[in-house]
Amino acid sequence: MSVWAAILAGGSGTRFWPLSTPERPKQLLPLAGDRPLLAQAVARLAGLVPPERIVVITGPFLVDQIAAVVPAVRDNIFAEPRAASTAPALAWAADWIARRDPAAQMLSLHADWAVGDDAKFRASAERALAVAAQHDVLVTVGVKPVRNETAYGYIVPGAPLGRGRKVKRFVEKPSAARAATLRKQGALWNTGLFAWGVQRFLAEAKASAGELRRAWPALAAGDVPGFFAAASPVAVDVAVLERTKRLAVIAGTFAWDDIGSWDALLRIRRRDAHGNVVVGRVTLGDDVRDSVLWAEDDDLTVLGAQGVIVVRAHGHTLVTSLGHADSLKAIVQRR
Repeated sequence: MSVWAAILAGGSGTRFWPLSTPERPKQLLPLAGDRPLLAQAVARLAGLVPPERIVVITGPFLVDQIAAVVPAVRDNIFAEPRAASTAPALAWAADWIARRDPAAQMLSLHADWAVGDDAKFRASAERALAVAAQHDVLVTVGVKPVRNETAYGYIVPGAPLGRGRKVKRFVEKPSAARAATLRKQGALWNTGLFAWGVQRFLAEAKASAGELRRAWPALAAGDVPGFFAAASPVAVDVAVLERTKRLAVIAGTFAWDDIGSWDALLRIRRRDAHGNVVVGRVTLGDDVRDSVLWAEDDDLTVLGAQGVIVVRAHGHTLVTSLGHADSLKAIVQRR
């Protein structure tokens, strides 16, 4: 069984302004360590998927930047003609892989995750691939929630299916109270790590994803711009996973975070003695607590603050309190 991987590396990362820019969005930033998130994602697959079988799907203006960050996969970096969410992107990737390796198994992952243990990640991915191959199903990997998160999707496992379980239902972005109940019921966070045979995925997508129905002839003809022009933007979770009857879930054993906002750095990066995440030339008073302070290209001094985010990058400064990720995105989009 040959294994391929498709890494989704699009998006502008507006929630990490001013550090992120259209030319250097979130996936190209060292938010979870000393290397860009995308470089970590590629390295995480070492020993499971060779570089020549890793496909990176990104935006049209990021190909060169991505090639510089992960040169080992430069021959398989593909730019979407337009952003259309994950279902068209993965259908394109699966079709491209199937033309070269019709019996291939495929992993789908995002470039902007923080993962606590790469070995456990690979072990979970291998288990998902095994379930997908043995039962001819699509497999999603969930992880046990560690808080009542309202920004993530949840998966409620159903009846056993080999080393996995069938999916009983999905719950998207529940209230805090509902999230607490889901945790007690054994629900998992939907990480977005998927495994399937390329032929099974394409068959389920063609049967389930009405949003892509008008686009399939163009893809069959090798007309990628035509495929994206005809496809309606839709997430693969909605278009395929929530509709197919051939779906399973396994529980991954790795720590996982989506890194959706500056707040997330307090969960994934090492803190100082006062609970702060500090990057760059930052001078702090002893009274600064539980804050994110990032100086990319200037000096930064912060006094008398608690629970704040202060970022200086590219000639801009962000000052906000924790918990305002949605407001930041809206403000940046108006700039």
